[in-house]
Amino acid sequence: MLVVDDNKVIRQLIRVNLELEGFEVVTAADGAECLEIVHSVRPDVVTLDVVMPRLDGVRTAARLRADPDPWTRDVGIVMVSAGQLPDGAGGQRGVDAYVSKPFEPAELVDTVRRLVRRGPQPGAGPAAATGANKGADQGASMGADQDDGDVDADAEPRGEAAAAPGGA
Repeated sequence: MLVVDDNKVIRQLIRVNLELEGFEVVTAADGAECLEIVHSVRPDVVTLDVVMPRLDGVRTAARLRADPDPWTRDVGIVMVSAGQLPDGAGGQRGVDAYVSKPFEPAELVDTVRRLVRRGPQPGAGPAAATGANKGADQGASMGADQDDGDVDADAEPRGEAAAAPGGA
């Protein structure tokens, strides 16, 4: 699991909620950093904020889909953003799901779990993007982006891709 967001607080909130559900999580502060570490991390799913410095989420998704490595090209991609998904950024750019901020942690976890179960699909196109909100009773909502100007990363490459509890 690779979480990409320029807001350190949001990045950590997503990380903690996914770790509580048993996912191994590596983080990156923007799309450029995501592309630097994605081959060593080999995640099953990448969450991308849309608006980030250096390289935004839409362009990052397009570059992931254009990667010659089938693992990277077919990774599950979830856009997580306070704004609307830009025109043409959904299925055309390879986004599998869209979760709008603020959102319930259970919504993001369910979306990630669905994409992990799907597994890498060499040669298959991405699933249709979705914006459905679910899990309204699952604790506090995660807030909208608030740029704290912090661009540090917590990337810790590991030998295997992140998987759902019990492997996937």
